[in-house]
Amino acid sequence: MAGYSAWNEESARSIIASLAHLEGATLPMLHALQDEFGYVSPQAVPLIAEALNLSRAEVHGAITFYHDFRTAPPPGRVIKLCRAEACQSLGCEAVVAELEREHGITVDGAPVGDAMVETVYCLGNCALGPSALVDGELIGRVDAARIAGLCQHGKAHS
Repeated sequence: MAGYSAWNEESARSIIASLAHLEGATLPMLHALQDEFGYVSPQAVPLIAEALNLSRAEVHGAITFYHDFRTAPPPGRVIKLCRAEACQSLGCEAVVAELEREHGITVDGAPVGDAMVETVYCLGNCALGPSALVDGELIGRVDAARIAGLCQHGKAHS
């Protein structure tokens, strides 16, 4: 899990305490924890609940409501495939179908090796769709073969 610290309760408590003064602090806390550890550990739920005087259910509800929060460490590579209207009109749903049919890769499913493909809605690259975001690099006109290759290899070849 390159780039992320290992889960550490003391660090998590420090992050939570540093943001507890904010109005509507739940989301900033969740984002900060995910930025630090790569995910929001279920162990953070009672810490946030206590700091903000919320129920654990309220904190858990915020985590599960927003698609981008993870509750387990991410795989080594996450490929975000745009499935918004413009990319739909340029064939992203055919890419999704071909990924599953030809490559055994389910978008928003289990990781394939050390990679996974997730849905995102709009990367702002509408004219060059379907688009994907790979390792922070925006790639236009992707097809299923290219995404499958990105799942198998360590570097994006744009």
